[in-house]
Amino acid sequence: VYATPSMVLDIEHISRDWLMEFLDEGEDTVGTHVSIDHIGATVENDSVEITITVTEVNGRLVKMGAHVTDSIEDVGKGIHHRFVVDKIKTFARLEEKRAKIEAL
Repeated sequence: VYATPSMVLDIEHISRDWLMEFLDEGEDTVGTHVSIDHIGATVENDSVEITITVTEVNGRLVKMGAHVTDSIEDVGKGIHHRFVVDKIKTFARLEEKRAKIEAL
């Protein structure tokens, strides 16, 4: 069956890929919240369709609704939030954190 972690991963990837079409050079998004109800089983070799709907944009925060169906019925629904980040600044913060960890 279609596992819940796979559904969450698919929602994350589809949301990010779609949002990338609207971002400036040097920007990306990171997931900050996911809440999914897995409400139906999808059997092996069936297809799923994931529909993402933007429900709110507040500065760099983008809130979306997610709706997942297979060829027969609804199988998932929920919300997903992504935050627009500057890649250079984000990588710099991560390098600072890495240096702190290595110093421990």
